Amino acid sequence: MIYSLTRRAALIGGACAALLTLTSVPSQAAAKIQRLVSPGGIEAWFVQDATVPLIAMEYAFSGGASQDPPGKPGVGNLVADLLDEGSGDLDSKTYHERLERRAIELSFASNRDQFRGSLRMLKDNKDEAYDLLRMALTSPHFEPKDVERIRAQVISNLRRESTNPSSLAGRKFLELAFGEHPYGRTATGTLESVPTIEIADLKEYTRRIIAKDTLRIAVVGDVDPETLGKLLDKTFGSLPAKAELTPITDVVATKPPQRAFVPLDVPQTVVTFGGPGINRHDPDFMAAYVVNHILGGGGLSSRLYKEVREKRGLAYSIYEALLWMDHSALFIGNTGTRADRAGETVDAIDAEVRRIAEEGPTQQELDEAKSYLKGSQMLALDTSSKLAQAMLQYQLDKLPIDYIEKRNAIVDAVTLDDAKRVAKKLWGNGLLTVIVGRAPQAAAQPASAPPKAN
Repeated sequence: MIYSLTRRAALIGGACAALLTLTSVPSQAAAKIQRLVSPGGIEAWFVQDATVPLIAMEYAFSGGASQDPPGKPGVGNLVADLLDEGSGDLDSKTYHERLERRAIELSFASNRDQFRGSLRMLKDNKDEAYDLLRMALTSPHFEPKDVERIRAQVISNLRRESTNPSSLAGRKFLELAFGEHPYGRTATGTLESVPTIEIADLKEYTRRIIAKDTLRIAVVGDVDPETLGKLLDKTFGSLPAKAELTPITDVVATKPPQRAFVPLDVPQTVVTFGGPGINRHDPDFMAAYVVNHILGGGGLSSRLYKEVREKRGLAYSIYEALLWMDHSALFIGNTGTRADRAGETVDAIDAEVRRIAEEGPTQQELDEAKSYLKGSQMLALDTSSKLAQAMLQYQLDKLPIDYIEKRNAIVDAVTLDDAKRVAKKLWGNGLLTVIVGRAPQAAAQPASAPPKAN
């Protein structure tokens, strides 16, 4: 799945951020998820695993980029970059030295709907790790010199993205799909908005978002429930009880077909395509997940890969995925092709999408997709970090704590009639398409050569 244009990943073009693998955990750990409630009432999903002396924690607060102030996209992203730049009685340099000395991995990110964090450490360093996290969440400095240093880094990244075709395609696709809705803006902000963000904006965002009532936590590792409960209370117990979130309306992405072109003089054209998706709690979600695997999510086995890459040689890779947010859902795909073959590539994608919408998958395709999705489940949860991230996502999706055990049966229940019906529902209207590259009349020409030195 592609989560968002954040500091960690660009929409689709960057795919999902790479997960840090700390240790392998037995696949049966998935069946041992327990709901832990600390003495102070902090709740977490927890898997105790003593295979190696490591602990991984993933957590999230509701909010994210959708809570950025009007006209100032990028506030949450800047907060995420600054929380570990000094807090409590530690300046930025000392804080990072403490992290490095104990090999503690701590990070923050703002995506569309959540402000998220990760904490990973050796068991023996858990007290210091959780204390450093507590300081970052409760007493960040936001010193002017640190703010300006991080702001300069963000602006530098935004300037690079302004000439990156994948980044431009992702931004334009969000605008096309969501318009003025908060989902239509990017989490990292813009070259216009980031310079206007003030320290007061950062402090106000932190005050409104980081609160106990929307907190979700997942922990996997070598720690007993009693000890973990005390650590959670110490870390999160002093946070405000209630967040102050701005209401966000539900939105359906723009109805296809529509097409947008962004001119950019680069040899390779990027094509991002998609449309309205299926919400996570829609009864058709799993059928959509399975049939989407057949169309574009199955790597080398997907229809789009076979048609666009293998048969026609139009692109090196092509993929497509379902995205679901708190207030909307999308399907979205991406590929890159030679500038002079961009039109042919778009036509091939359109034709393959239209074919599956009209005919649906075959029984063989459905059986193979279901077999793969069931078999890959445990492989996707084979480390403490992956399992913790999955457990957090299930909480954010409001799924039951035993969902991992039930998932294969839900996949099995998808019928061919379900898959055909949902394929038409997803792709029957065509595509929203964004093309970034040379104008069609210039596509057959070589890139402009720099002037020769005299």
